[in-house]
Amino acid sequence: MRKRAEWMKDADEKILDILEGGLMLGPTTIAKNLDLSRSYVSRRLSILIAYGFVEQIEEGYYQITDRGEMWLQGEVDASELNPTED
Repeated sequence: MRKRAEWMKDADEKILDILEGGLMLGPTTIAKNLDLSRSYVSRRLSILIAYGFVEQIEEGYYQITDRGEMWLQGEVDASELNPTED
């Protein structure tokens, strides 16, 4: 079972699910496929990056990290994580 944190939204899980296949996608493509706004997806991606679930590969393209994959598999408790400082 996936262990969510208080900061997580339903969209976060959907974003991680769509990135799970190893694809590098931009917020516009993700938003279109999830019927969300591009700006909302961009904000959620920033949060997922801060918690180490997603990484920006190059400008406008993102992919899931090992931590993100582990969370999807129920191996990481998101409530125990702190955001990183850049």
